[in-house]
Amino acid sequence: MSTQIDVIAPNLKRRLSGVTATVVRLLPVQAHQIGIVATGPGLPSHVPHISLWRLPFLPRHTRVWHARRNVEMLLGLALKYLCRMDLRLLFTSASQRKHSGYTKWLIGQMDRVIATSSRTAQYLDRPCDVVLHGIDVDGFAPAHDRAALRARLGLPDAVLIGCYGRIRAQKGTGDFIEAMVQILPQRPQAVAVVMGRATEKHVDYLKQLKAQVAAAGLSDRVLFPPEVPVHEVADWYRALDLYVAPQRWEGFGLTVPEAMACAVPVIATKVGAFEEIVTSECGALVDPGDPVALGAGIAAFVDDPDKCRMAGDAARAHVEAQFKIEGEAARLVQIYREMLA
Repeated sequence: MSTQIDVIAPNLKRRLSGVTATVVRLLPVQAHQIGIVATGPGLPSHVPHISLWRLPFLPRHTRVWHARRNVEMLLGLALKYLCRMDLRLLFTSASQRKHSGYTKWLIGQMDRVIATSSRTAQYLDRPCDVVLHGIDVDGFAPAHDRAALRARLGLPDAVLIGCYGRIRAQKGTGDFIEAMVQILPQRPQAVAVVMGRATEKHVDYLKQLKAQVAAAGLSDRVLFPPEVPVHEVADWYRALDLYVAPQRWEGFGLTVPEAMACAVPVIATKVGAFEEIVTSECGALVDPGDPVALGAGIAAFVDDPDKCRMAGDAARAHVEAQFKIEGEAARLVQIYREMLA
């Protein structure tokens, strides 16, 4: 592990987000290949880290500044031009929407840009590298004894259908609930698990979803367990028979390859990077914002246990072959070395 700092990866948001999760996952792997540190608040102790105030006082030599947010691009520019640090500026974009004029200007100041999917690359008005996220296939792996795991988590012995992540309309949580209201009454063997956090402005939305479930008489079949810490999430994937990603919009969508790495087949919408991850052998893709199609896709797997099991095995094999975190880390380190050269 290198002691010289060649790459700085800022994380300027204290609350857990997809970007923060990416930094936390990647840096310990990358640190075995290049001198890299994170900077910013709220990062766990195992992530190589340097305090923000120390940055202008580092020994002078060329470094890569790897930003993933607008504010981090802006700070990189300030350090380069106001503090006279010798920085090569790199930005990773996960956005699949038209950028504002301000964001376009920031991206235009970067020395190099990465997109997290081919669809994301289409929204960048400049050449870029496409580097899809990878998964720790050791940390996200199938359960050895799923029945025992379910008992420990307090989950029923049923066909479990999971939907995890932020609870809000954009994430398609309501579409998932509507699909469950459609298909669960005819499938007594199935139970849905909706786990995630509703931020303050989405609390009423969550209440409405629970009321919809209660009105359908499904309160004992659609469970809303509290959000668990990041290091416990893998167990909640492993307990499932089927994972559903009903997002109406997504930047990348790590939950899908995480579930697949745990040998769980996936029904996902055609957003984010899902079309580049989910094959017909691993699950199915449906249009976003279509609860009827979503329900039909889910029902096809719930009604065919052998199909579900084979798709789960295929999903695990696909992630092992194409989406290991070591591959993502190595490609990023290659880009860092090219920039430093």
